[in-house]
Amino acid sequence: MEEENEKETGSKGLDISSLDVYPILMFFLNILNVKAWQYMGLRVDPKTQKIQKDFKKAIITIDCVAFITDKLAPQLEDNERDKLRSLLTDLQINYVRQKKAAEQ
Repeated sequence: MEEENEKETGSKGLDISSLDVYPILMFFLNILNVKAWQYMGLRVDPKTQKIQKDFKKAIITIDCVAFITDKLAPQLEDNERDKLRSLLTDLQINYVRQKKAAEQ
């Protein structure tokens, strides 16, 4: 089956097990970033094509972004570290705004 897939795509695909931990964490950060915006209701859920808010999931996701950002920060160049911290700050500020708006 895998050989058939390789013939169809013309490549073997990405073997995640061969990646170093830092690119994997950056990949996770990107996924978590998208999900946080979705959970805050600021991005359409591609599965349902609807805006859905879930602030419990949003804060968990944002906390995970903060944790991974802290772990990655020492390994990054200044500009990359600044971008990640800016992304985290944007998520946190928007979470507070959206949560407050939902409570009114």
